[in-house]
Amino acid sequence: MRETYHIEVLGPDEADAPGGVQQRMTVRTDTPEAAAERARRLFARARVPQRSGTPAEAVRVVDGAGSEVFRMSRFDEG
Repeated sequence: MRETYHIEVLGPDEADAPGGVQQRMTVRTDTPEAAAERARRLFARARVPQRSGTPAEAVRVVDGAGSEVFRMSRFDEG
């Protein structure tokens, strides 16, 4: 059964980005792991040097009930 997940790319708190949310995407997948993989790819694109604006600090996945099921920050990258 497919569930809705919300992926949020987070940056530092700024006046034009409440809560530090730079980008938000909604996906429907079968598993939270699939949503987490999509979040990792989105986070990698948000951190490329050519991107304008402030660099992304973290990414998180929130399920339909509002619970955070995945989080990764720039400090977690290896």
